[in-house]
Amino acid sequence: MKPLSYQIKRTSRASRTRIVVTAEKIEVIAPPDVSDDVLHQFVKEKWPWITATMQRLKARKVHSQSLAPKTYHHGAPVPYRGKTYPLSLAPTRLKRIKIEHTDVFKAHIPHTQWETVNSEEIRSAIIRWMKHNVKITVEQLVLQHGPKHQLFPKSITIKSQRSRWGSCGIHNDITINWLLALAPLEILEYVVVHELCHIKEKNHSKHFWSLVAQHLPNYRCAQLWLKQHGQVLMLGL
Repeated sequence: MKPLSYQIKRTSRASRTRIVVTAEKIEVIAPPDVSDDVLHQFVKEKWPWITATMQRLKARKVHSQSLAPKTYHHGAPVPYRGKTYPLSLAPTRLKRIKIEHTDVFKAHIPHTQWETVNSEEIRSAIIRWMKHNVKITVEQLVLQHGPKHQLFPKSITIKSQRSRWGSCGIHNDITINWLLALAPLEILEYVVVHELCHIKEKNHSKHFWSLVAQHLPNYRCAQLWLKQHGQVLMLGL
């Protein structure tokens, strides 16, 4: 047996011990009162399944094609909300690259950078724009869904995450993965509602899913979409 390498995360939100496997890591989620010895034994029993799952995910990742263009040049296809839009470059008197989105993604490049700007600088500007846009959209979705059951987060954070789409902390701070900007809007809406519902239900019980369904009766469609396309989204831009 190969040496076991995994992370243990104890949380009061966990009603049972479970294992989360990605292509990069193994995480054991457990209630606070479960001992290390019990967790180690649990992982040993599940090790054949864990290794098979990791191998499958790694193989899938190798064969998955990122949504991102190889370079961010004029005409490059930029993914956003489940579609792709051509990138247009234009000079500007501004001192910093500015991104606008209509039926295209327009990158306004400062005159001083026009001859030297590279793909990575344009990519970084687009990512900054998407993070900002996701924050605004999440705030709008909270205002849309929050009043129904008084589900208002203490704070909203948008950041990069490689193994989850969102989270809700013990103090009701929610975090949303900015990569959801690449998915259709209804997928982002589902993740936001999912985390908002954790404000009231700190688990994945029947009561939790019933609460999600009250906001989004067809939430299972979004779950299925993420299961089918999530690995590609995680490859990022």
